[in-house]
Amino acid sequence: MADYSRHQKKIIDRYYDHRDGIMLAKLGEIVTELFLAESDRKRDALWTRAQKAMVNLKTPPKIIQHLCEKRDIEALARNLRDWTAQSKKN
Repeated sequence: MADYSRHQKKIIDRYYDHRDGIMLAKLGEIVTELFLAESDRKRDALWTRAQKAMVNLKTPPKIIQHLCEKRDIEALARNLRDWTAQSKKN
């Protein structure tokens, strides 16, 4: 493992402290891009990214599977809204 300066360690620590917020923001961007996507190829790539973001958020696998199978953007957006509200409470 590389030796990091104290400044670099603080940056890394802050990233991991705020990782859930970062993932929620990325998932929000993905939802927006899904609404605007014009091709199936682009939608497929975005759903793959959404799935990875949900895994990073430690979303239960059944929810991830359901959302990715249905590919319901509105359901994903509703879940994202709920997850964001829940993270603000914590």
